[in-house]
Amino acid sequence: MHALPHDRTGTRIARLRRERHLTQKALSELANIPYSTLTKVEQGVVPASPHVVAACARALRVEVATVQGQPYVDELRADRLDVLIRPIREALDVYDLGADPDIRARLPEDLRREAEQLCADVRAGNIKSAASRVAGLIEEGTTAAHTARTREGWLTLASFYRTAYDVAAKLGFPDLAQLSLARLDWAAQRGSDAVLGGMHHYLRALAYLREGKYRTGSRLVRLGLSTLGQADAGREQRIVTGQLHLGAAVLAGRAHDADRAHLHLGEAERIAAGTGEAMKVHWLAFGPTNVSVHRVSVLAELDQYGASVEAARATVIPNGWPNSRTSHHYGEVARSLLWTGNLEGSFENLLKARKAAPQQAKYHPTVRETYAGLEAAHRRLPESFLSYGAWLGPAPAH
Repeated sequence: MHALPHDRTGTRIARLRRERHLTQKALSELANIPYSTLTKVEQGVVPASPHVVAACARALRVEVATVQGQPYVDELRADRLDVLIRPIREALDVYDLGADPDIRARLPEDLRREAEQLCADVRAGNIKSAASRVAGLIEEGTTAAHTARTREGWLTLASFYRTAYDVAAKLGFPDLAQLSLARLDWAAQRGSDAVLGGMHHYLRALAYLREGKYRTGSRLVRLGLSTLGQADAGREQRIVTGQLHLGAAVLAGRAHDADRAHLHLGEAERIAAGTGEAMKVHWLAFGPTNVSVHRVSVLAELDQYGASVEAARATVIPNGWPNSRTSHHYGEVARSLLWTGNLEGSFENLLKARKAAPQQAKYHPTVRETYAGLEAAHRRLPESFLSYGAWLGPAPAH
């Protein structure tokens, strides 16, 4: 019995292909992926890598989220997360209406503490907590910013918008994530912060990474680096610059441009050697650990799964590192181990991903796709395997 619904990524690709009257051969040529890879993905023999998902989405002229089946509506409803999305949309829509006379905003320092706590919640993997509070804080922050019209007020509002982006991206609402970024940019411009402007371009590049639009994402990275060149030199500026290089490395890796990927990784490593670990600077967790974690991810994106596993063995996650980043890393390691045939090791890392940040892992496409690949392998796995699938999503009706 399958623990996950039958409508998986490969099944969705096959259905979308047939709806467009395309043969497997035609789609493989349009997507520029090997025919054997496409057939195995559609059959569920191998999991769909992010590169394959994005290539098929472009060829089929649909969003990546459509191929992945996001948002996972039934699961969101079961976790009572679906009802939190509409208030966020509504809060984002009042950005230019000025102060709301029915809202009495707290002091700037109180709102700033709230903004920091939201960021901390997201990094700790407490997505539901952040999602339940961010809409009200955006509305309060909007009134406060329009009333005071100070740099601090606009930057606090920008931070609230950043959390809205994080929530939307992690729960699989790309349109809401893009809208949140547009609002972040609007507030950052009013706060006249070049570093935050560079951050905006970085987050926007990640949004295009998820959509498989690597060229646009790379252009945004270059724009971000140019924007940061206008900021005051200092550790904060170097940290965001380094994070932009890490984003560029993943973009290049997913585009299968190994030379450029390693060039950006090398530059990020050079910067990290000077900054050290900086887990709370803009909550990016930049530093040597994040460079190592990104190397694992980049090698996987380049389909160099053996090298990715070796890089993972050399990576040590320090105590206190953000749960969200830790969970993401273990999901990436699980994917690489699956491709090298280490099914038990892959599942162990899926369990680690869930333990580190359960709310994030449940809605992460890599975790779900890796689980589906393990299930399709039809090999002996731990007793807890089916219960993990039941946790990811409801079993199909019979």
